Amino acid sequence: MIGLVTYFNMQLRLHHIHKFRYPKLAAFVLCIILAYIVFRNPDVSGFISHLGGFGYLGIFIAGIFFTFGFSTPFSVGFFLTASPENIFLAAILGGLGALLGDLFIFKFVRMNFMDEFKRLEKTKLIREADYLITHYLRHKIKVYLLYLFAGVIIASPLPDEAGILILAGLSHIKARVLGLISFIFNTLGILVMLMI
Repeated sequence: MIGLVTYFNMQLRLHHIHKFRYPKLAAFVLCIILAYIVFRNPDVSGFISHLGGFGYLGIFIAGIFFTFGFSTPFSVGFFLTASPENIFLAAILGGLGALLGDLFIFKFVRMNFMDEFKRLEKTKLIREADYLITHYLRHKIKVYLLYLFAGVIIASPLPDEAGILILAGLSHIKARVLGLISFIFNTLGILVMLMI
């Protein structure tokens, strides 16, 4: 009888978890809180600042993880506590790592989400927004604004997936153009964090 009550209570809890509408955002916020707790620890900060020659390799790896949503807070914590000798070299290496991560996301999105993007383009909201933008802006300006908006998302500590989804799904961008945008904006974002 006790086992049946326990089973019923577990099923009830799982039902409430499945009804929760924003599990990914909640997990992302928890990652931010956990990263804050981890990187506030003086032992962690001291360990990162004393990595020496391995610091640049760590920055490259942190750059890769800077692009993925749930690992972004940990990369940000790493960049804020790292103290490389040359912040410009560190920003470039972090930008190269982020470029590698973004290209992976781009290929994944192109292979797995294009059917949904094509359906999304046919929705009334997207068609009306596209008409208004196309009607009032020239095509090149529209494309540059789209690239700029996606670039700002990529440079920020927000997950790069959002910027890559915009570029991969709503434009016909080539991988080398995306790579250039990714490298420039990620490098600038990482440089700002290293300067803090």
